[in-house]
Amino acid sequence: MKRNLISLVLVGLLFCGFTSCNNAEAINDTTTNVQSEEVQKVVESDPTILEPATNAADIVADQSASAEGTGKVRKITTATFIAEIFDYKANPTKWVYKGDKPAIIDFYADWCGPCKRVAPIMDELALKYKGQVNFYKINTDEEKELSGSVFGIRSIPSILYIPVNGQPSMSQGASPKETYIQQIDALLKK
Repeated sequence: MKRNLISLVLVGLLFCGFTSCNNAEAINDTTTNVQSEEVQKVVESDPTILEPATNAADIVADQSASAEGTGKVRKITTATFIAEIFDYKANPTKWVYKGDKPAIIDFYADWCGPCKRVAPIMDELALKYKGQVNFYKINTDEEKELSGSVFGIRSIPSILYIPVNGQPSMSQGASPKETYIQQIDALLKK
């Protein structure tokens, strides 16, 4: 928030310096000096404010970094799903789970209202079951082969419950947190 405010002030100061804001009535030198002093104070208190923003590659790397055991929901791609959860290309007829803990996968889309209601519930549950259950999310718009062809997702949110041993099960639609807790507790008993 502080970084955004400083950016706006700096952009405003730059804009006024390069446009018709030179008019004495439009800008008061005293105001500009006060703003500059305020900007300087904030920059001195947090020098990282002027560092370049994180690039897109860093953001993607952060999302794909392992969140196992951290109590976070990890966004994954089809390639990660194949490498870490289930290689449906190598085993097209038999489920072979690669994980050592039960897992929950939330199939969602950014535009989906019910998905937006489920996301904070999954975040809470990831913390509650930290170290016991791995939580993942897969964007159905970005991972069409996995969501459509492999799992036949036609309704979102769809939640895939994966036990360490046995076959996974799927639920569709947004549910109350208690329903997810019951499903997760059942996974832990298997």
